[in-house]
Amino acid sequence: MVNGSERWGFRCNPELKGAAAVNIRGILMQLIGSVNKDDPRPVLPLGHGDPSAFPCFRTAKVAEDAIVEAVRSAQYNSYSSTIGILQARRAVAEYLSRDLPYTLVVDDVHLTLGCNQAIQTILTALAYPGANVLLPRPGFPFYESLAASINLEVRHFDLNPKKGWEVDLENVEAIADGNTAAMVIINPGNPCGSVYTHQHLKKIAETARKLGILVIADEVYHHLTFGSNPFVPMGAFGSIVPVVTLGSISKRWVVPGWRLGWLVTTDPNGILRKLGVPSLPLPLSPLKCEWNCVVESIIDCLNMSPDPPTFIQAAIPHILQETGMDFFSKIIDIIREAADICCNRIKEVPCITCPNKPEGSMFVMAKLDLSLLEDIYDDMDFCLKLVKEESVIVLPGMAVGLKNWLRITFAIDPSALEDGFDRIKAFCQRHAKKQ
Repeated sequence: MVNGSERWGFRCNPELKGAAAVNIRGILMQLIGSVNKDDPRPVLPLGHGDPSAFPCFRTAKVAEDAIVEAVRSAQYNSYSSTIGILQARRAVAEYLSRDLPYTLVVDDVHLTLGCNQAIQTILTALAYPGANVLLPRPGFPFYESLAASINLEVRHFDLNPKKGWEVDLENVEAIADGNTAAMVIINPGNPCGSVYTHQHLKKIAETARKLGILVIADEVYHHLTFGSNPFVPMGAFGSIVPVVTLGSISKRWVVPGWRLGWLVTTDPNGILRKLGVPSLPLPLSPLKCEWNCVVESIIDCLNMSPDPPTFIQAAIPHILQETGMDFFSKIIDIIREAADICCNRIKEVPCITCPNKPEGSMFVMAKLDLSLLEDIYDDMDFCLKLVKEESVIVLPGMAVGLKNWLRITFAIDPSALEDGFDRIKAFCQRHAKKQ
């Protein structure tokens, strides 16, 4: 007979440790845990993209009323179907079709528990042994975290800050091989605030077609644009290359806690539904021929995962169809003002520079010049000391793939943003190297 300390022992998934290391939530929790509790000032969250805590970003009354009506009807207390209730999927298809040169149908739409589940679903569906996926750098690290946990190889292509954070397509071609399943683009960009032109998106589609890979288009910030480039969905090029579009109501309606997202196949040639070699002359490897029915694999994944709340699904048709443009215009105006404040205030801080003014999403990437600072060793050290001394949370660039940069969130109340930059400026002056 052995005692408990001798007989108990468990082997856990070692990949989760590495996945946690590149997880934004984990880094933010570390920063939050470093707040000086004796500081009477409020903590200013310039590190994550959730403006819903600020009254100026309250969602549309139409959306709130739709949720209340769905709950009170008592018709949506049961389980949802695997891919979402029919009227909600139809509404999403109609909503996204407004920006496309062709019409999506209900079977193109799969509802998910927020956009993160959409990411999890498509990567899991493509994680054939030996497969790899191409991710942008800088990017959204949930892709790396998820890929690590399912043993899907990740290869990074660079975004060029000198060209508005465009995709380096030569880099994409150099790192792809016969086992590359897909490339991911995030547009409007997290963390860069970029918005890609129609011309650049078409070049991405043509490159992906040449390589025989699909494009995963993360468009969770769709239509949150306030610069010279309008939002163009990647699905507009679905006749060139199959596109899997990921999105949600989280950002445009400022309701990330409602957890309603979608995974949509924008694929007029039907490539993602075929079992054999597709009709387009794509250079598929034997690996891809075995794993060609992507839609079936997506549904298999959703059969093993939770669904978004049924009452929120039921509210989706009314939310998508009835929310007025005045609500969206108000949100865009606030974000545009905040982006202007952010870029102007960065100019006041010598050790931080911004290569590109953001044109979309809620973020800007700013480069940190450590040579101008005393006792600051890298971007993580900067962020830890900033939160301890000034109660301002900023995300270190290493979290999104660029060491010694900062990702700054500007989608907060403009007065709070001004206060945040006052504190950042004071912090940098205090740590500036003596001339």
